[in-house]
Amino acid sequence: QVQLVESGGGLVQAGDSLKLSCAVSGRSVSTFTVGWFRQAPGQEREFVAAITWQYGSTYYGDSVKGRFTISRDNPRNRVYLQMNSLEAEDAADYYCAAAPVRDANSAADYRYWGQGTQVTVSS
Repeated sequence: QVQLVESGGGLVQAGDSLKLSCAVSGRSVSTFTVGWFRQAPGQEREFVAAITWQYGSTYYGDSVKGRFTISRDNPRNRVYLQMNSLEAEDAADYYCAAAPVRDANSAADYRYWGQGTQVTVSS
């Protein structure tokens, strides 16, 4: 089992930055991909970004490329999502998830999920 706990959500203004954190615990995730997804009310869950634990390869959804950066801190077992130039459309519940495969950018690949953290962007 892998446990994931998100933190860092909150209320920001459009144009601001916010950094989300995901604490990873449980079994080793050395061969996993850890990703961020988001879901706004009435919308489908959307892939945001992912990073492979072992090599640090990163992947981004088209809507966040150039604004969001995913990173990991292996010794601390944490994955971060730095979000810059936030827009109203970025408001959503953000979920951290872990997939036991590499190159995972579909929600179906992810086996373990956190409870989510809410990001609200005022315009």
